[in-house]
Amino acid sequence: MTKKHLIPVIEFCKSHEVEFSFMHTLEEFGMIEIVILEQASYINSEELPRLEQILLFHKELEINLEGVEVIIRLLERLHKVENEVNTLRKKLNVYEGF
Repeated sequence: MTKKHLIPVIEFCKSHEVEFSFMHTLEEFGMIEIVILEQASYINSEELPRLEQILLFHKELEINLEGVEVIIRLLERLHKVENEVNTLRKKLNVYEGF
């Protein structure tokens, strides 16, 4: 992982008006991964969509972190199942052509 793909947690917190302790709590819940480099905390830029979704559920919809964790895990499972269905559909289309 290169540093160019990392976003300082402190900058994210300022731009999204959240406390650093909130980010640490998300890491404790296993919802995000914080990377420590040179005594500074970073998040991977690939996690931004998920992190912004977490903030939407928590801040805008006022869902507690336990509920957000369940929603995020269910959405991940749903996306996985959708990908599997699409893969199976493609395979089925190949066999239907015979």
